[in-house]
Amino acid sequence: MSKYYIFDFDSTLTKVEALDVLAEITLANNPKKEEVIEEIIKITNLGIDGEISFTQSLERRIKLLNAKRSDLDLLIDELRKRVSSSIENNKEFFESYSNNIYVISAGFKEFIVPIVAEYNIPAERVFANTFEFSNEGSIIGFDRDNILAVHNGKIECLQNLGLDGEIQMIGDGYSDYVTKEAGVADKFFAYTENVQREKTIQNADYITPNLDDFLFINDLPRNISYPKNRIKMLLLENIHADAYEKFSTDGFTVETVSKSLPEDELIEKLKDVHVLGIRSKTQVTKIVIENAPRLLAVGAFCIGTKQIDLEACKENGIVVFNAPYSNTRSVVELAIGEIIMLMRSVFQRSTEIHNGEWNKTAQGSREVRGKKLGIVGYGNIGKQLSVLAEALGMDVYYYDVEDKLALGNATKMNSLSDLLAISDVVTLHVDDNSLNKNYIGEKEISQMKDGAHLVNLSRGFVVDIPALTEALKSGKLAGAAVDVYPEEPRKNGEFYTDLKGLSNVILTPHVGGSTEEAQRDIADFVPGKIMAYINSGNTVDAVNFPNIRLPKQENAHRFLHIHKNVSGVMANINKVVAEYGLNIVGQYLSTDSKVGYVITDVDKDYNQEVIQELKNIEGTIRFRVLY
Repeated sequence: MSKYYIFDFDSTLTKVEALDVLAEITLANNPKKEEVIEEIIKITNLGIDGEISFTQSLERRIKLLNAKRSDLDLLIDELRKRVSSSIENNKEFFESYSNNIYVISAGFKEFIVPIVAEYNIPAERVFANTFEFSNEGSIIGFDRDNILAVHNGKIECLQNLGLDGEIQMIGDGYSDYVTKEAGVADKFFAYTENVQREKTIQNADYITPNLDDFLFINDLPRNISYPKNRIKMLLLENIHADAYEKFSTDGFTVETVSKSLPEDELIEKLKDVHVLGIRSKTQVTKIVIENAPRLLAVGAFCIGTKQIDLEACKENGIVVFNAPYSNTRSVVELAIGEIIMLMRSVFQRSTEIHNGEWNKTAQGSREVRGKKLGIVGYGNIGKQLSVLAEALGMDVYYYDVEDKLALGNATKMNSLSDLLAISDVVTLHVDDNSLNKNYIGEKEISQMKDGAHLVNLSRGFVVDIPALTEALKSGKLAGAAVDVYPEEPRKNGEFYTDLKGLSNVILTPHVGGSTEEAQRDIADFVPGKIMAYINSGNTVDAVNFPNIRLPKQENAHRFLHIHKNVSGVMANINKVVAEYGLNIVGQYLSTDSKVGYVITDVDKDYNQEVIQELKNIEGTIRFRVLY
């Protein structure tokens, strides 16, 4: 049986209602522009929802428009820019099924035909109203004998076509639904890419948020193999709203939760989730990973990834991304601020004032200029701190277990003990390697200068808190600033540390990277990496995976194959591809010690048999078709 696809035009094939756009053009210099446009939009919606007849809707809007024939050229140019995104991305469908596609709209042929012609829909398969013009070229009305100018005209129009086969109506308005209600259409798809009308949605056989989803349901040619709206993302721990906006705008379905989740709740949530976004509190354990069958990627919206079992992710074909640079400036600025406050005893003086005590004194208050700053860990944060501290006049020394080139006039130290012995302030910026537990303990503190200061903005387990507490109470250290702790709560609330109540200690709740700017940058960087992987297969900057970037090939299909790094897999992939007569137009393989990742672009259509064959190759961890 043949199938016919009947599309509405306004807010379906295009993102907008064309007459509303025409109003913006014709009323550009009208002092009452906003008021008139608002009235036109109101009338448009009343007509779409069936609250007034189409005849009334058209009459009232055309009268308000005061448009000319010449305005239609400007309108057509504007509508070309506002074709619905998923329509624009699926020209192959319109080209392949041109004989089965019709446009039935209460809009006007004068602007519809030029737009849909670019999608291989000829004028004879466009059914819409037509304008009437004066001799001067003004739009003065419309053809009242046109069946689409009257209430429920789409029903009669579709009946008159006499199409022999299954008829699917795709549109955003109630007038599209009534064709199904009247029995002249077999299925009604409420199209919600641009607008959601409650009355329309309630009566739909299917709610399709974009053309990709419609084509997926009907197994028709499409730009992507799996609709983005069916890819579910879960963002935990109050990740910046920009991340939600980026994912949603790209078409993904996104759920947000403001806190981290314990293991059992996380497992339950991840049953149908494809992408997980977290910060530092959520623990993505091996058990969690093994119970997340659809999980493709994890985004750590922070620097550290210790909270994620990276090896378990790799073994299950799950790619992990983080944000190693985005909050660098924020952490550095806090470090600089705390160094100055510690050296000037600002925190003590502030506390005294809050307690009603005036204590103007220079005792224990020193400039940072000329003082020695010891940086432990000379990575992105350590290096930037080095530059800013030197600009303040500090003498900078650093120690790193890896060989790092000094910036500016910084001096590299050969051992931690040498650095501790000379520094007036020691600031820690090491990674989350488990070997760094209690990296600064009683022994290391004893090696520091008497009256020195310690700043920890790295990891909570790096400093032995009891040893630090004792050194502060005894006067061995003059002060400390601590932003991270061995144990931190999952959400805001009560918290205790042995350092509480010490006047020479600045305590902050892990906010080193928590600035609006940093969180915005992270919410831009991590989604960008995740979307590049989901949409194109690129793994550049992945934490746990071979890094691949292969440019998109035109008129090709892309296969992603993740497998154990064992011999023969690549040969077997190419053997299967060759057996099915597929020509490889692009291919790239990258491996590490455990997994291999290969992107293959082929230039012919494929069937499900080749997909199953590729999935069945021994050693396969995960296989995915992109487009």
